[in-house]
Amino acid sequence: MLEPDLDGHTALVTGSSRGLGSALARSLAACGASVAVHYHSSAEAARETADAARDAGAPAVATVQGDVTDPDGVDALFAAAEDELGTVDVLVNNVGDFAPDHWADIAFADWNRVLDTNLTGTYLCSKRALDGMRDQGWGRIVNVGYASSEKGLVSPKNFPYFVAKQGVLMFTRMLAADTQDDGVTVNAVSPYVLENSDEFPEDAPRGRWASFGDVAQAVRFFCDEDSAYISGENVEVDGGWLPESV
Repeated sequence: MLEPDLDGHTALVTGSSRGLGSALARSLAACGASVAVHYHSSAEAARETADAARDAGAPAVATVQGDVTDPDGVDALFAAAEDELGTVDVLVNNVGDFAPDHWADIAFADWNRVLDTNLTGTYLCSKRALDGMRDQGWGRIVNVGYASSEKGLVSPKNFPYFVAKQGVLMFTRMLAADTQDDGVTVNAVSPYVLENSDEFPEDAPRGRWASFGDVAQAVRFFCDEDSAYISGENVEVDGGWLPESV
């Protein structure tokens, strides 16, 4: 298992109070990073993740609350992390929401909510993190996408989610180009994962969804010092899945 040395670095994982985000925060803690556990409303779950991050080896841990779709909220959560842990130089944009209905039945407010949490939140957090990363000449940004985004997935359901994740991939490439002289890398990890489910579709590759550990392995790869020349890339953690439609 790849475990980069993140001693002396501070990692912020958005939406890390539970699920995949919690697993990613604990994984980076095991690599020696100080970890900021972000939550919007799940304070107790965030505290549990923080305790687990300490147990995993994080030298320092903080819980930070904020709305990633609001510029003031993003600034406040970063300020809180910086006050307790120092400059955030590893950012994992994990937070995102769904709207699983047929696109024609999705309310306008739900359309905006899904695009805002997945795409606008990635933009706002990355923009804020880059201030400190550029100042110190080192940074890692990893955006969480969705498997098959580059394989022609077509679906009338969860429409805004897929649209937003396509936007995340384009944002990843554009930001990578803009930061190539700053010591910052920007990449994406796109898993085929469903949280809280042990039921797998018949066409699931290798008979299962991606595990949180599978996703964490790819995130750690992009955070490694030896990956400093890799930027603007997307790794699909999907076991070779090639869907026709969903």
